[in-house]
Amino acid sequence: MLDPKLLRESPDLVRAAIAKKHLDADVDAVLALDTVWRGLVVEVEGLRAKQKAANAEMAALPKGSPEFIAKVQEMKAVSSAVKEKDAVLRLTEEKWKEAMLTLPNLPHASVPAGKTPDDNVVFSHHGDATVEFPHAVEHWEIPGFENLFDFGRGAKVTGAGFPFFIGEGAKFVRSLLNFFLDENAKAGYVEVSPPIFVNAASATATGQLPDKEGQMYETIDRLYAVPTAEVPLTNFYRDEILDESELPVSRCAYTPCFRREAGSYGKDVRGLNRLHQFDKVELLKWVHPSTSYDELDHLRGDAESLLQKLGLPYRVLLMCGGDMGFAQAKKFDLEVWAAGQKRWLEVSSCSNFEAFQARRAQIRFRSQMTGRPELVHTLNGSGLAVPRVLAAILENNLQADGRVKVPAALVPYFGKDHVSFN
Repeated sequence: MLDPKLLRESPDLVRAAIAKKHLDADVDAVLALDTVWRGLVVEVEGLRAKQKAANAEMAALPKGSPEFIAKVQEMKAVSSAVKEKDAVLRLTEEKWKEAMLTLPNLPHASVPAGKTPDDNVVFSHHGDATVEFPHAVEHWEIPGFENLFDFGRGAKVTGAGFPFFIGEGAKFVRSLLNFFLDENAKAGYVEVSPPIFVNAASATATGQLPDKEGQMYETIDRLYAVPTAEVPLTNFYRDEILDESELPVSRCAYTPCFRREAGSYGKDVRGLNRLHQFDKVELLKWVHPSTSYDELDHLRGDAESLLQKLGLPYRVLLMCGGDMGFAQAKKFDLEVWAAGQKRWLEVSSCSNFEAFQARRAQIRFRSQMTGRPELVHTLNGSGLAVPRVLAAILENNLQADGRVKVPAALVPYFGKDHVSFN
């Protein structure tokens, strides 16, 4: 949620920042509702002050006196007005809160202008994607692929995008997850195993609601299957006040993730590229506002180090305003090179939300200088998402004999240096 004070005092700045994201938001309607709500607050507070003053006057009057009786009648009228106005105030405040939730986070000044993925800026390259991968093919075309990754039976049991991982395919996924979690622990993240369903308040706090309803799976009890571990992790400290000395707090979590991926089509959904259920390890930080962009660089570096240890060529994109999303203030995407598809695949987004999520979730720290609660900044990033990392390994490391060479960092987890599809 945006700072209401910023919206009131600098509406043109807010309009320009939202325009940089190329999102639709009716700032004027929110401001109009804010004006009505604040006016009602003044009215109700005035009536309550009148009530208090009348009570004090009545206490000084003899009971039963004409003045006392007149004051009682006056008090009844004031009490009725307070009740009526207070009901209107509560309703207006709810509408105001709902309206504030429709406003996206504002992009940081360093976010480049642009509307489409073509406008994203290549921040850095790592490894050589131009070298020849002589045996690379699209991973779903590897002979025997379906022996380890059974999409047909997954579609029969559940639906498209819910594959079975079998034998060495399942073991390879588990090896990647254990590798990610162990490396993240070495980098200082405390592992958490969170719930994989969240309530509407949690999804609202992180910005999934009201924005991504169409992308989430919802139960009849209005619980949502997590689209990412970011949602339960961020809400761990919802409505709590941390001590400033505790910051930064760094956590990581593995969960299966569930996304409807509505609107995806074509090559994007072939093989492991885009699944409705997939495994991912998430990195999350609650940090002091003064250090949040340094912490974003550290978090991105932690995610990058995993790709480096796997020997995968990758690039870092600084996302433009129009391709950044509703809740982020700044976002980097990490993309691996998949030699069989000859394309870059996104495997991590590393984002700073500043106080946007913390204001919704009321996650604060007590300042050692002032003693007052202040909002933390929240950061997160994938460390990493399994399917596309797996796709890149399969394609880039395919050998002439049809086996896939296992990256050296994974051999201790997988138990041998190759994957066989027979």
